[in-house]
Formats: sequence, structure tokens, C-alpha cells
Amino acid sequence: MKVKAKSSRAKLGLPTVFLLCSLFFFAGLFISTLLSHASVSRSVSRTLESEDDEDRGPMMQGDTGDSFIQSIPFQVLSWRPRALYFPRFATAEQCESVIEMAKTKLRPSTLALRKGETAESTKGTRTSSGTFISASEDDSGVLDIIEEKIARATMLPRVHGEAFNVLRYEIGQKYDSHYDAFNPTEYGQQKSQRFASFLLYLSDVEEGGETMFPYENGAEMGSSYDYKKCIGLKIMPRQGDGLLFYSVFPNGTIDPTSLHGSCPVIKGEKWVATKWIRNQEDMD
Repeated sequence: MKVKAKSSRAKLGLPTVFLLCSLFFFAGLFISTLLSHASVSRSVSRTLESEDDEDRGPMMQGDTGDSFIQSIPFQVLSWRPRALYFPRFATAEQCESVIEMAKTKLRPSTLALRKGETAESTKGTRTSSGTFISASEDDSGVLDIIEEKIARATMLPRVHGEAFNVLRYEIGQKYDSHYDAFNPTEYGQQKSQRFASFLLYLSDVEEGGETMFPYENGAEMGSSYDYKKCIGLKIMPRQGDGLLFYSVFPNGTIDPTSLHGSCPVIKGEKWVATKWIRNQEDMD
């Protein structure tokens, strides 16, 4: 009788042992996976940093160089189009100063018209108000500081940049998808080409107002995309942050994925200062 009782208990214990072993196995596998991912993440981060902790001073600079080392943090948002995000590029005080400069000069925004287009046929495409202000017009020096920092972040000379286009978008206002670069077949021959754009967000937006790239990574390019739709990669405006993107490839051709627009503001107000940068010195 005792032998049978032991046999019965052994049979009852096997499922329990199997269940416990399974739990330990999957728990170990889960923890191992987490540790592996964390290790890979740290490894990728370290590849962008020097393995030498020694603090190295600046190199001997050229006639036009700097005697100091400067770091401007950025995040790669996309390679198609090439888009970089610069957090806290300008201070809140600098942003408010630019807004105050522009407030009394705002006029309805206009468009560069393509062949066959008229102001009437493009009505509603761009509904913001704005004004152009150059750094030389600003006695406070704020735009001079921002423009110099943009030149350092982009490694593109200041003389290649147009004046700042300061824009205000109120509720419902937007800018349908478009290219900043000028296609010669549509706009005629140009003296120079806009090949990069830097957007400095001067205000937060409660809802809407994102900068969007509907063709990011080739999405929607093969379809009949509605240029009024707000889709794709979207960047929410945050005061002081900057966005740089390139409209032209290194070979001079227009990047089709650089199509972009400004989504309608749903709640709040959007202020942004745009700096268009050309491939030659801007003489206008």
C-alpha cells in the first residue's frame, strides 16, 4: 500500500515539475533578450563616442576657423529626405524677440508661381501671414546670433542664406505640400537654387501645425497623393527647436522625398522663422 501511495504522488508531481521548468526557461530567455538589446544599444552609442576619456583641446585653426570646440546636438530624423532635428537651438527669449520684431510687419504669405499658375488658381495653398527680416535689420543682434549658429550647424556660409521668413499660422491656416527647390521646367531658369531649409520654431503649438513629409522613405510616391493631406513623417513645433532638411541631392537634382508642408493649426498659434539656403551667394 505504501509503495502505491508513493507512485501516486510521483505521478501528480511530474506536471508541476514540468511547468516550473518551463517557467524558469522562458523567464531566463526573456531576461537574456533584454540584456542583449541593452548591450547592443550601448554598443551603438559608444561607436559615436571616443573610447579615450582624455580631454583633448582644440586644434590649430585656419584663418577663417575657430579657436574653440563647439557642440550642437542634433538627431537624424530621416535619410529620405535628409532631415535633422536640433533641440533647444534657440532660447525662449530669442524666439519671443523675433516674434515681436515681426508682429507689426505681417502680410498675407505669397507663392512663387509656376508656369500657368495665377494668384487666383493657387488661392488657399498657403494661408499664413509673414514677413522677411534680415539679420542686418535687427539692432538687438538676436537674428545675427541665430544666423551664425545656423551657419555652424549646417556648415553653409551665411552669405548663402536668404533673409528670415517669419511666419504666423493661426487656427485653420496651413501650407499645402510643396518643394522649396525650384524645378527649372516649372519655374524657369534660376540664378541659384534653394538646396537646404532651416526652420526655427518660435512657439509651441497646442495641436496641429506639424511640419510633414508625406514622401518620407518613398511612401505614397507611387500613388495619387492629395497634396492637401497631412500624412507621413510629422514634426511637432516646439519653441526653440530647429529643423534642417535638404531639398537637393549632392549632384544638384531635386530630392523628390523633400516634398513637405505645414499641417493646419487646430489649437493655438504657430510661429516659425524659415531660413532658405542657396547653392550660391544670395545677392537679393
